[in-house]
Amino acid sequence: MMKALLIALSLGLNLLGTPAMATEEPPFTVTSRQGDFEVRDYPALVVAEVTVSGDRKAAAGKGFRMLAGYIFGGNTARQSIAMTAPVTQAVATSEKIAMTAPVLQTGGNGSWVIRFIMPGGSAMETLPKPDNPEIRLRTLAPTRMAVVKFSGLARQPDVDAQTLALSRFVSARRFQAVGPPSLAQYDPPWKLWFLRRNEVMIPVAR
Repeated sequence: MMKALLIALSLGLNLLGTPAMATEEPPFTVTSRQGDFEVRDYPALVVAEVTVSGDRKAAAGKGFRMLAGYIFGGNTARQSIAMTAPVTQAVATSEKIAMTAPVLQTGGNGSWVIRFIMPGGSAMETLPKPDNPEIRLRTLAPTRMAVVKFSGLARQPDVDAQTLALSRFVSARRFQAVGPPSLAQYDPPWKLWFLRRNEVMIPVAR
């Protein structure tokens, strides 16, 4: 059954990114808004994540399948975990972004972190351990995010353009970026392209 479910997921995904299949979203507070740009404060979040290599599209597909395996029972408790939105993808790096040279999500054949946010109320102590040793469970500290919203298929030129626009917004507001940009996608692949919700997010200092 597990194998059939993963095959169905693989066939059903366009793998333009990492579409989500549920409606629960993490809570946040909007501290400022300007058109499609927002600054949000997120609380601490528990996530499951994996680092994969390849171009953005291929890495998204591989990472999604690995994490889907975990939440659909590939864990020590054989427990299903509700999927939430968004699923995020970011270049794997521990370096801060220089504001004069923002890191675009081109990736090349580099590494990417694909992340599923665990449902509200999840705790590291109670989540089952993944069967796949490449999947990590961790708690993200409370974070302030600069965000730009956009629709469509999130093709690479669109993601690059939105990342550059958000970097300029961050610079104009005199925020300090403290991590790489991430692409967040909220919708399943069967949703009409012009109704899809995407975001680029950059963590900034409080």
